[in-house]
Amino acid sequence: MRSLFICILLVSLFSCNDAPFYTKSYSFKNNSWSRSVKPKFIVDIKDTNLLYDFIVTLRTTTSYKYNNLWIFLNSTPPNGSPVREPFEIKTCYPDGSWIGKKTGSIVQHTLIFKRRKVPSRGKYKFILEQGITQKLIDEVLDISFEVKLVK
Repeated sequence: MRSLFICILLVSLFSCNDAPFYTKSYSFKNNSWSRSVKPKFIVDIKDTNLLYDFIVTLRTTTSYKYNNLWIFLNSTPPNGSPVREPFEIKTCYPDGSWIGKKTGSIVQHTLIFKRRKVPSRGKYKFILEQGITQKLIDEVLDISFEVKLVK
């Protein structure tokens, strides 16, 4: 009886998780993001009837010296032309306090594109570029790209 209860509990826990449909991270050498480094993420989407959340997560150290970070998101659908869009990730408030989730000397900043539909099935290519005036940004640890199914 007890083993049946444990099996039911485990099945219910694993069936309710919010595991991402796709997730991948890119770590920057020496915690510096050069303009020439453009992390690429390929997502194979098979169902155009579903809604997806696209999430970009940037992790910096608390020594990051800017109040924002501009990125360019280059999106290329399976059978289409690439689109390049600029986005701002705010990193701190005017008073200098951090925006995002701070743990020790690491701050996690998130940019979310909620409830998006895609026009066609196939492999989508997403390339992220840093878009500020400096050729090299220090104190940037990594960047992640995640796709979640909307329930």
